[in-house]
Amino acid sequence: MSSANITLLGAIAGFTIYLGLPIGRLRTPTPRLKAGLNAVAIGILVFLVWDVLTHAWEPVDEALSKHDWGTVASGGGTLAAGLTIGLAGLVHYDSWISRRRNSAERPSGPGAAATAELAPKTRSQAGSLALMIATGIGLHNFAEGLAIGNSAAQGELSLAVLLIIGFGLHNATEGFGIVAPLAAEGERPSWITLLWLGLIGGGPTFLGTLVGQHLVNDTLSIAFLGLAAGSILYVVIELLAVARRTGLKTLTTWCILLGLLLGFVTDAVVTAAGA
Repeated sequence: MSSANITLLGAIAGFTIYLGLPIGRLRTPTPRLKAGLNAVAIGILVFLVWDVLTHAWEPVDEALSKHDWGTVASGGGTLAAGLTIGLAGLVHYDSWISRRRNSAERPSGPGAAATAELAPKTRSQAGSLALMIATGIGLHNFAEGLAIGNSAAQGELSLAVLLIIGFGLHNATEGFGIVAPLAAEGERPSWITLLWLGLIGGGPTFLGTLVGQHLVNDTLSIAFLGLAAGSILYVVIELLAVARRTGLKTLTTWCILLGLLLGFVTDAVVTAAGA
């Protein structure tokens, strides 16, 4: 299979994320549907945190068994740095955005109230969450693309194709996870917004496939996986707070379980391929 065909298949795997995004266009979802969508997204994202950290830790764990302390130090340090930037970085970013939003909502001076009313609204909390989810998934998908490209570069074409199939299934469920906060808040995103979120979340699979065919580097992969895990974990914390406010504990529990099971089911092809 040619390099161009592998890259094309990587692009298809990434853009299956658009299969789940139209759910965000649902009109006036009921409170139970909102809670259910939010909880399924939590389940999917919890699975992704586990999946990402497992792949990120694998090279370090292998180095530990071989007593390769240099690789342990570099890989472990890279993972710790990625987690810190992905998790703590988003906390500080969110605080900064909140301060800017509060400043924009506090008009001062003559005619300020009228001016504020005419000014464009800042991005909503649900919109910010959706963007953060898409960014975290995009980092994750870049690392997945690296895995596809690396396999192809090493001549393991059957593995590369199976990875493409598995990651494509994964991305289809990840698109649902991106728009869940919007659906939960009853916000109906435009098609342009969905296109943009899909590019952020799914596009990096294509880029990773392209880069991975020319660059085989464990440290780079660990760095992106660490960033992805940290950012996704932050979003899980935020979505759990939303779930608690609904008061629908039983529904939330079952839907989180459903999301987890969806993650494992769509990961089956990747696991069978030995990734």
